[in-house]
Amino acid sequence: MTKQLSPTCLPLLTLQSGVIASWQASSAGLGPRRMEALARAGRWQRLHHGVYASFTGEPPRNAVLWAAALRAGPQSILSHETAAELDGLLDKPSKLLHVTIPQSQRVRPIAGFAIHRSTRILEARDPWLLPPRTIIEETVLDLAQEATSFDDVISILARACQRRLTFPVLLRRGVEVRARMRWRADILQALEDVADGVESPLEYRYLRDVERAHGLPPGKRQVHAAQGGRTIRRDVCYAEYGVVVELDGSISHADRRLQDNRRDNAAAARGVITLRYGWPDVTELRCKTAVEVGETLSRRGWPGPLRTCRRCMSANVI
Repeated sequence: MTKQLSPTCLPLLTLQSGVIASWQASSAGLGPRRMEALARAGRWQRLHHGVYASFTGEPPRNAVLWAAALRAGPQSILSHETAAELDGLLDKPSKLLHVTIPQSQRVRPIAGFAIHRSTRILEARDPWLLPPRTIIEETVLDLAQEATSFDDVISILARACQRRLTFPVLLRRGVEVRARMRWRADILQALEDVADGVESPLEYRYLRDVERAHGLPPGKRQVHAAQGGRTIRRDVCYAEYGVVVELDGSISHADRRLQDNRRDNAAAARGVITLRYGWPDVTELRCKTAVEVGETLSRRGWPGPLRTCRRCMSANVI
């Protein structure tokens, strides 16, 4: 069958995972009627209105994504969760196919699609990657804008930087060029914190609501330390005072607790005190946690004083 196609069409099909749109027909040397005839003959299949796969059977995921981009038109690009899936920011395929089109373009609703519009589609498009998609910074910020909580925003920002998909400085530039940005000031501050080592919403909450809110000395984040012949990382380290804070947002299993105890015991043998906190300690009990950390640091030489926050005054903690 492929021998019957034009030399122009074959490279295009190879590039697009075997998928082609009718609006590409003239440039590919293949008429729309020919595409429909191949589909009726069972040699091809129609994936969407005007979009065909040059094979039969279940289309692979990359072909599905190509078909989505082509279905929305020549200037459309994959975005949001779908672009994040392609770039490795999300670990599961997106349920909806997210596509961004120019603000002026009109497209009827498409089943299984989430259509977004942008006045900056040329700037947002990655110039190199295929299928066509938003650059990673745009993808991250798009997801941040649609997040239901700021904890989710922190998770997105931190994950993108941890996986070396982008860097805080590039995300900051992306924020600055957007005319409208929800949580703008908070995101800019959070990017500085991610650059300093914050890797999770729990770590951000500790920094914001425990450490800063109560005037504790700034700790260093993700500090490497040698232990038992291997390198470990400490979430927050107050090296001057020999105090470490470890933050765990998950429910620890027995093996994990055993490992934590061994780490803490080994640190204690070297004169380092380890304090461990989870979500309740950093949210509902954050003022009591600040008092505990402050008292531990004070016994190690921190001059203080501990600052009283609004929550402390209402709860009469400090």
